[in-house]
Amino acid sequence: MAVKKREVRVKKITGKKRIGDKVYTYTYYALPLNLYIPKTMVERWGEEYIVEKDEEKGIIVIRSKKA
Repeated sequence: MAVKKREVRVKKITGKKRIGDKVYTYTYYALPLNLYIPKTMVERWGEEYIVEKDEEKGIIVIRSKKA
């Protein structure tokens, strides 16, 4: 079985977009491999996760380090 496990930390990314004369800001959370995490998940489970990548089946599992 070729399952790779690694501990990762969420990156908080803040962006700005200017439309006309207004500036809008937005925030989102991401893990390595360009995996996006919903804000509610970060609020509930924290910023540290374990990413399990099964190369044979092509499955990526994200688990909270707290659980």
